[in-house]
Amino acid sequence: MAIERIIDASLRNDDVDEQRIEVTLRPKSFAEYIGQDRLKSNLKLAIDAAKKRGEPIDHVLLYGPPGLGKTTMATVIANEMGTNIRVTAGSAIERAGDLASILTNLSDGDILFIDEIHRLGRAVEEVLYSAMEDFKLDIMIGKGPAARSVRLDLPKFTVIGATTRTGALTAPLRDRFGIIHRLEFYTPNEISRIIKRASNILESKIDTKAAEILSTRARLTPRIANRLLKRVRDYADVNGDGVIDVKTTEAALNLLEIDELGLDPGDRNLLTSIIDNYGTNPVGLNTIAALTGDEATTIEDFYEPYLLQIGFIERTPRGRRVTAKAYKHVGKTHIKGESQQKLVQ
Repeated sequence: MAIERIIDASLRNDDVDEQRIEVTLRPKSFAEYIGQDRLKSNLKLAIDAAKKRGEPIDHVLLYGPPGLGKTTMATVIANEMGTNIRVTAGSAIERAGDLASILTNLSDGDILFIDEIHRLGRAVEEVLYSAMEDFKLDIMIGKGPAARSVRLDLPKFTVIGATTRTGALTAPLRDRFGIIHRLEFYTPNEISRIIKRASNILESKIDTKAAEILSTRARLTPRIANRLLKRVRDYADVNGDGVIDVKTTEAALNLLEIDELGLDPGDRNLLTSIIDNYGTNPVGLNTIAALTGDEATTIEDFYEPYLLQIGFIERTPRGRRVTAKAYKHVGKTHIKGESQQKLVQ
């Protein structure tokens, strides 16, 4: 059974009640958006050029691990362009007719944001190609011998696609995006600034040192930082005077079992499962999934990016391998050069 994770960067069912708060935490302009300076500079240039020509901005593809602000950046782009944004998801557009309905209801300059765009079906993609390139919509009317193709004119709009798996995109779809950027992990300093901004919006007082501690536990991801801040705020309200200080923060994080590097029980279970069963030998993704009880895509999308970032796991042609740094962190003895080791707690 998969371990429920407080620091999972994906949206969960229990986040629905916090959607109103989450929306207020989202920055609305480049000035409010903390981090991703290179991306902001490139997008601001593209937006200024498009506004000067009186045209919509070129189609944009944003990719990277979940929780880094792809949806937020799409909203910022729409606000900076002064246009409306229509939000949908790749999995929600099941048929070509669904996409046709969305496209025909857009106005000139509107932005269509498609989250997890790699999950679009092939038939839907085929319709999207001509819509993005020529602003035309090819639809079939009727069935059988009487069926005929009709081409409709569409308003000039912009597609902003977001994906956590850019390799899953087909080449024809990827090539139709004029602006392609990866969102990088944030620095602890940027995460600390995001936490302070969020605490002001939530009207919660937080010490600078407490914000710094939270920033080291948030896995360099804003969504996780905001989620941890809310949980620590809950602890401070129930067990203190509502002020988030160092003592309150450490007590709350200990209760959540999140260590000094931001690893939760799920991460530690993954690392120790590999070490205890395979030592320093490379392990396949499906084998790791069987050991931990998680889906292979969950490991690939939610566990691995951060563990790779901090150097606890390395990918080899034969599979994933735990590094000496990870051995030390989980309290295991690493004996270099031995394929099968005696592991000491």
